[in-house]
Amino acid sequence: MISKNDEIIGLIKKKIQLEADALYRVAAQIDNASAEAASLISDCSGKVVVTGVGKTGHIGKKIAALFASLGIPSFFVHSCDALHGDMGMITKDDVVIMISNSGKSSEILNMLPSLKIIGSKTISITNNRESLLAKETDIAILCNAGDEIDQSGLAATASTIAALAIGDALATVVSQEKGFNRKDFALFHPGGALGQKLIKEYMERVNPM
Repeated sequence: MISKNDEIIGLIKKKIQLEADALYRVAAQIDNASAEAASLISDCSGKVVVTGVGKTGHIGKKIAALFASLGIPSFFVHSCDALHGDMGMITKDDVVIMISNSGKSSEILNMLPSLKIIGSKTISITNNRESLLAKETDIAILCNAGDEIDQSGLAATASTIAALAIGDALATVVSQEKGFNRKDFALFHPGGALGQKLIKEYMERVNPM
């Protein structure tokens, strides 16, 4: 007889496998758009700005944080806040990554007119290249993860893990192309073990015994 715990363990494994399947699905969709996005970010003379709302907003925060930790100046701006003044943080030299699973989020779409006037380059990550967001951004990355993994197929799960994977991939590829190394990583993480080692070496150089 299968215990309740065994049943739950089986369900958890199944959910994780479904998200893994979503990543394989999205990996197969990677094409020239992603390569063009990586080149655009690598050549950016300003900052990488990531925006989203709801669950994609949380994903966007993590992506922006990763870019910054890998030596690529970046920050997150919530799409709603952008519509009420935070657009002033964005310049013509910036690249704006706009995450919306449907490509129909009104808060993100309403940023587009101002971004076009400012002159920022835009990259969308969406499950539909025929969506208005995809059509109106300079580069549209397809991220169609298939069904969400909850019982109703509605909760942001597979779609958000897939968007996160694309963001992680872009950040790490660009940092690799720029020659970012362990020493650079330590420089931006002074609170970690590598950072502390770098600080110690620096102090020994400037204050030799």
